[in-house]
Order: sequence, then structure tokens, then C-alpha cells
Amino acid sequence: DHGRNQDGLRLFCIGLQKNTTLTDLCLRNNGIGDEGAQHIGEALKSNTVLTTLNLRDNKIGPEGAKSIGDALKISKALTTLMCALGSPPSQVQMCSLSCHCLLCSGHALPILELKGVSPVETIEWQSKRLTHLSCIIIASCISSNLVLKSLNLNYNEIGNEGAQHIGEALKINDALTTLNLMSNGIGAKGAQHIGEGLQINKALTTLNLAWNSIHNQGAQHIGKALKSNMALTTLDLGGNEIGDESAQHIGEALKKNTVLTTLSIRNNELNDAAKEALKAAVCTEVDLQL
Repeated sequence: DHGRNQDGLRLFCIGLQKNTTLTDLCLRNNGIGDEGAQHIGEALKSNTVLTTLNLRDNKIGPEGAKSIGDALKISKALTTLMCALGSPPSQVQMCSLSCHCLLCSGHALPILELKGVSPVETIEWQSKRLTHLSCIIIASCISSNLVLKSLNLNYNEIGNEGAQHIGEALKINDALTTLNLMSNGIGAKGAQHIGEGLQINKALTTLNLAWNSIHNQGAQHIGKALKSNMALTTLDLGGNEIGDESAQHIGEALKKNTVLTTLSIRNNELNDAAKEALKAAVCTEVDLQL
């Protein structure tokens, strides 16, 4: 039964932590799930010889993906991972962690680059159908990356859950300066998580949230962040169905914010009075795009 399977896997993973000979392990189709992935993640953190791991067809979800992602930040041995994070097996391919880590959409993430082990300043991963599960691994890796300056995730499908993990990463990361999240299905809740990250973050200077669906409530969360954030200089909120009332909140925030130089709020639902109020709230040096 499930309990016995998990107990057996837990004991196996305890042994795996001390393993000094096994380099190739296939655990495909074993009903591992999130709980089992947590055990495997703990084993990977201390195992120094395992290079190939197959976790396909194991119904690993968000919690399990986070455990694997946390382990990947630490593991120095694993070079090949096969893992369908909740996706059909037909979409899964094998790839090397020396360049990549397998992703549930069938695309491969540049794990070593995301971790900063293979230093790059820019990662472009737009239009890859990345989901919130992918974001768990991305956020986990970039949290401690001291080299990466620009991350482009435009035109993916990370949604509110993915935005939550990105927001948590922003609270920790102090190197990333440009983040592009345009057209990712992010709603008000996701904007809240991003806003909470911005309140703490002191490095990000450019944020693109255009063509999501943050609506009025999400815009208010971003406005709240702008009152205390003194790093962000460029912000794009275009095409988010933001109305007059939320524009007022943003305007109030801009009266306190002294660093923002470019704000795009085009293609929203602002009447002429709201636009004029925004113009009155910003200083003449701000490039306000209405």
C-alpha cells in the first residue's frame, strides 16, 4: 500500500545518502508522489556519486518539484534527470544537467546557469509553455544566484502559483536587475506575491508585468510595493484591465516613490480624469506612458 511504499522509499533514500557506488538509478512508475520526492531530494543533497536518475511517471506535483529543486541547488554529482512533473510521459525527454534539467513541458531548463554554477548574466526562456511547476525549480535556483542579471520568462503559463515562487525568490535574490513576466496568466493574487517580493528586494530595476490579468486589486498590491521599493526604475503594467480607482492608488504611491523613471500603463481602462491624475502625481522626469 501507499504507506508501506513510502516507508520503503524513505529507508532506501537513507541508504542512498551514504551510497558510494551506485551511479545510475531508475525509479520510474513507482507512485513516488510529492512525499517520496521529498525523501529523494534529501538523499540527493548528500549523495556524491549518483549521476543519472529517472523519476518519470511518478505523479510528482508542486511540493515534490520544490524538493527536487532545492536538492538541485546543492547536488554536485547529478548530471542527468528524467522527471515528468505531472505531465504526460510523451512530453518527457532526457537531457544532461551539465547544460539542462528536464522540465514538465518537454523543454529543458539551464539549471547550472540558473544556479550560477555556469555563470551567465542573461537567460531567455520565453514562449516555452513553462508552468508553475517549472517556476518552483527556477525560483529555487535563482534565489542564491549572484551572477544572473536578466531573466526573461515572457509568454509562458506560470500563473499565480508560479508568481508566488518568483515573489519568494525576489525576497532573497540581490543580483537580478531585470525580470520579464509579460503574458503569463498572472492575476491579482500573483501580483500580490510579486508586490511582497518587491517590498523587500533592493536589486531589481526593471519589471515587465504587461498583458497579464492583475486587474484593480493586483494593481493596488503593486502600488503598495512602490511606496517602499527604492530600486525599481522601470515598470510595465500595460494591458492588465486596470481601472480608475487602482490608478489612483498607483498615483499615491508615485508621490512617495522617488526612483521610478518609466511607467507604462497603456491599454488599460483609465478614463481621461484618471490619466490626468496620474500625470499630476509623477514628477516631470518620469516617462509616463498612457
